[in-house]
Amino acid sequence: MRKAAWIGTAMALALASQPALAQDAPVQDISGDSNPAPGDAASDEGINDIVITAQRRAESAQRAGIAIDVVAGDEVLTRGITQATDLGTIVPSLNVQAAGGANTSIFLRGVGNFTVNGYSDPATAFNYDGVYVGRPTSTSGVFYDLERVEVLKGPQGTLYGRNATAGAINILPARPELGAFSGFATVSYGNYDALNLQGALNVPIGASAAFRISGNLVERDGYLSDGSSDEETQALRAQFLAELTPELTVRIAGDYSHTGGMGIGSSYGGRYAFNFPTGAYSFVPSGLDRSTGLFDPASQAYRQTLFLGVSGRNAAPLDPDIYQDNDFYGLNAEVTWDTGIGTFTIIPAWRRASLDYKFGNPAFIGYIQEEDEQFSVEARLAGDRIGFLDYIVGLYYFDEQVEGDYTFAQQAINAYQEFESSTESWAAFGRLTANVTDRLRAVGGLRYTHDRKRFDGQADVFVVVCTVRNPFGVPSCPNVPLLPVTDDFTELQPPFIIPPPDQARPIGTTGAILTRPVTPVNSGFSNGEVTWRAGLEYDLAPRSLLYASVERGYRSGGFSLSAGRETYDPEYITAYTIGMKNRLLDNRLQFNLEAFWWDYSDQQIGRIGVDARGNQGQFSQNIGQSTIRGVEIETQFLPLPNTLLSADVQYLDSEYDSFVYTEPVSASGAPPLTGCPATLAGGVWTIDCSGFPAFNAPKWTVNLGVQQTIDIGRFQLIGSVDTQYKSERYVQVDFLPEELVQDSWTTNAQIMFGPSDESWHVAAFVRNIENERVLVNVPIYNAASSLQYITTAPRTYGVRIGYRF
Repeated sequence: MRKAAWIGTAMALALASQPALAQDAPVQDISGDSNPAPGDAASDEGINDIVITAQRRAESAQRAGIAIDVVAGDEVLTRGITQATDLGTIVPSLNVQAAGGANTSIFLRGVGNFTVNGYSDPATAFNYDGVYVGRPTSTSGVFYDLERVEVLKGPQGTLYGRNATAGAINILPARPELGAFSGFATVSYGNYDALNLQGALNVPIGASAAFRISGNLVERDGYLSDGSSDEETQALRAQFLAELTPELTVRIAGDYSHTGGMGIGSSYGGRYAFNFPTGAYSFVPSGLDRSTGLFDPASQAYRQTLFLGVSGRNAAPLDPDIYQDNDFYGLNAEVTWDTGIGTFTIIPAWRRASLDYKFGNPAFIGYIQEEDEQFSVEARLAGDRIGFLDYIVGLYYFDEQVEGDYTFAQQAINAYQEFESSTESWAAFGRLTANVTDRLRAVGGLRYTHDRKRFDGQADVFVVVCTVRNPFGVPSCPNVPLLPVTDDFTELQPPFIIPPPDQARPIGTTGAILTRPVTPVNSGFSNGEVTWRAGLEYDLAPRSLLYASVERGYRSGGFSLSAGRETYDPEYITAYTIGMKNRLLDNRLQFNLEAFWWDYSDQQIGRIGVDARGNQGQFSQNIGQSTIRGVEIETQFLPLPNTLLSADVQYLDSEYDSFVYTEPVSASGAPPLTGCPATLAGGVWTIDCSGFPAFNAPKWTVNLGVQQTIDIGRFQLIGSVDTQYKSERYVQVDFLPEELVQDSWTTNAQIMFGPSDESWHVAAFVRNIENERVLVNVPIYNAASSLQYITTAPRTYGVRIGYRF
């Protein structure tokens, strides 16, 4: 109660956040299944409603008894959101991390995982145009010409395609409009030579069909001195909508996007110096600025001071051949048929990704070649009310094939992985709503999911091991060559002699040997799970909703190409939520309150660690239990018709109740690099991180802002300021002091001028006024015990011109 009082006090003092979100017009009702309750329709004055389809029916976000944040399409445009990592600046519960190369890791209220390969499933479901996207590499190239973005918080175990423990992000493109010849075009230009072109054209075809084509071009120089952390994306989307009869509507859509450039970069934060006689680490800062990329000459010189303990020599310069050349394709359809018993919807979809990229932000080179292909189909019936009962029933099928060829070239260690992974999942689901009275509703949902997975792959790890030690016990092979970046281990040249599997060969007369531990994984599993949801909704008043729910979610297990970590089990979460949504003061004040308690068990953690053979690897494992609880309060207030104030405050209390794992002694003999207590017994380290908070889970997140409109005859001038505060938080699972990010503020401002009919506008903007490069990830290069910084963008500014008709 005391914490809730603190939040209430903060809310009373708050001004605003996300201004455009509140004043967007309601979106089109697309389901044909809307039964608005009193107070759903937006009034001519006050805060407008946004219609959502997160529960597979069209309804006001204020009438939905679920934990959800909605970002309107215009907000995506004006805030310059071009990729998933930008969403965290708007949604307080969301933290999105750039990972290796094209991968993105999404965390909701501390629930998430590092998805850095083609065989680990994300904890947050990413849905594009109603289609679940299986690979975390495929979340770029979709943030243009959108209707809205829906962020659902908590497990999605009844209505959505693949089960997700953290929540779901729904990206919903603007749909073709019947009978309207319309379109828009915007262009923005800013520092770092940033160019963003976006546009759409809607063409009617008679009275009952329409075609919409939209595109996006994003080009920007890198934020780091070596040119990395740049952006280069081209995207195109085409849709055809036909109302074949008053009851039958068909929409067909196709999309393509390409990602190029160097991709996300990093800088050297420092290194952990290991004292062999004492067995202790000490952190030594690099002295380099966070804007100095790894391929900058200063960074390359610094790199050559890093000691590769297992190889007994210093590191060599990093191979600068970094690039992205990734293509993404999609086809999907939506058939909606109003039958005599309800609205029947079927969504077949096909998606493909072709990945070819090299990244270097962990301070080693990852070379990824991957082909992903998925097919899915969902069929559901939103039934007409039978007596006092509303219902939705459906079936879902998902099939995914992934082929990967990876090289992780760390100079002292090269890991080569080749694999084929397949997932087949089907589900039957249903939700029943009992309208007990005109004001009270009871909701129950049930889903059975059956997953069948198969994985066939092999990891060949080559390690340069120095066998010579100096008088202090430090490995010393200063003349041993280091492993180059190659597509395949057969490309290694003398003096490297490729040893047979699980054997070693000397490397000339350097005193070092080349070992080759091999980990084959040829396995599969099949399992079924039941997930459920139970809830109550009560209309306190025409514009006030009280709701409560408990729901169960799970995420399937999987595979890793690391010895002793070849498989991991499913994880489970039970979420308790109680909340209320209110419109007060003649629709000028919106006040929403939510309290939540999440119990997490058999939790999966993806991490870089030491496998059973003592080699570094990337794997997932079940580490135990955690509890996540908190309160979120969101308000919007129109004290005057042209003044919008709003605030969103989240308090999050998270703790790992049980987080214990083991690691064998590494090839270098050094202890694990961790901020958690570690004990050694029988050649095995036991690391206990119990009691630490969840990573990517700041205790406090506060979004504030203000928007003011000034009418000037037929024109208007709109100024807005927003800011986000995040308290300290860990951003990696090792819980090292250097992985604890301190409190941060990020503030943005914009001024826009145009006619009142919004047919055109001219705007100037500045983002991250503080010019602080806030840490979002700190990968560790274990072979050299170095720490890298991946940060947010520095201060950016520019102008934008837009026209619509």
